Amino acid sequence: MSAHTSTDAGSRGPGSLQLGKLGYGTAGLGNLYRAMTDSTAAATLEAAWDAGIRYFDTAPHYGLGLSEHRLGAFLRGKPRQEFVISTKVGRLLAPKQGVTAAETPTDNERDPEGFDVPAASRRVWDFTERGIRQSIEESLERLGLDAVDIAYLHDADMHDLAGGINEGLPALEKLRSEGLVRAIGVGLNSAEAALECVEAADLDLVMLAGRYTLLEQPQVPLMERCIGKGTGVVNVGAYNSGLLARQDVPDDAHYNYGQAPHELLERARQLAAICASYGVELPTAALQFGLRHPAVVNVTVGATSPGQILDNATRMAEEVPEELWSEFSRRGLIPS
Repeated sequence: MSAHTSTDAGSRGPGSLQLGKLGYGTAGLGNLYRAMTDSTAAATLEAAWDAGIRYFDTAPHYGLGLSEHRLGAFLRGKPRQEFVISTKVGRLLAPKQGVTAAETPTDNERDPEGFDVPAASRRVWDFTERGIRQSIEESLERLGLDAVDIAYLHDADMHDLAGGINEGLPALEKLRSEGLVRAIGVGLNSAEAALECVEAADLDLVMLAGRYTLLEQPQVPLMERCIGKGTGVVNVGAYNSGLLARQDVPDDAHYNYGQAPHELLERARQLAAICASYGVELPTAALQFGLRHPAVVNVTVGATSPGQILDNATRMAEEVPEELWSEFSRRGLIPS
């Protein structure tokens, strides 16, 4: 029993969630790396809506709840049946140790995990059924919505994969069976860990970050197994942390949130040169690559401005000649 998702109405069974080709990942709304004003957040979300984006992904982790607050404030003004929203479980937000609930940290106390927000709370890993239910309830309170469509177990590969599989996934299956969420999945950075989760539970979705891209494809049978089990892949990290985000690849490009190694810089430049010979920019090919695999039901990317939203939407709609993909395949840069 999988509440299948699709990019085309009815293509994967009745009642499927319609994610569309392009989704918006809202870590940036949580002030990832740099602060964003409320007005810029609202304008960016409005641009996404105007571009036809109807799938929005968030998490308590993103800005200690700030992303959920901002996203919910926007979506509450939209018809509920017209959008799909996912959030994540596995990290609870708890009061900061040594600080009472009535106290507020000073602005000098910033979140240590990359979000430019006051350290008003701390993250506590919790894969138990009780913790997951509490996480969903608290997310709904921050969002101001009655329900989320999709719940992902977040980053189990970074903490306790066995605990996530043995406790978290059965808890999510139970929530789905009770109708509290329509679909369940995992959000991971490891294709190997994702495969373990797909084998262990009846998942509707895998949100795979940066592992199935134009730059690299996992040497594990994850994608084929997802097809076999009817599990859709939401492809995220299509730009590999920025390495594939520009046609001219700079020396200081990032990969996996750090400095890209020399060999990957050269590979990205090789990809860019081939793209240019077919009149296509590297970011356009990078964004569209994932959807060529039958397991991939959506590509979700982040944005921190209306301009970035428009750029992503334009690239997703662009025509890419089939000959380009054939060239990549002939050169062994992507699977045939």
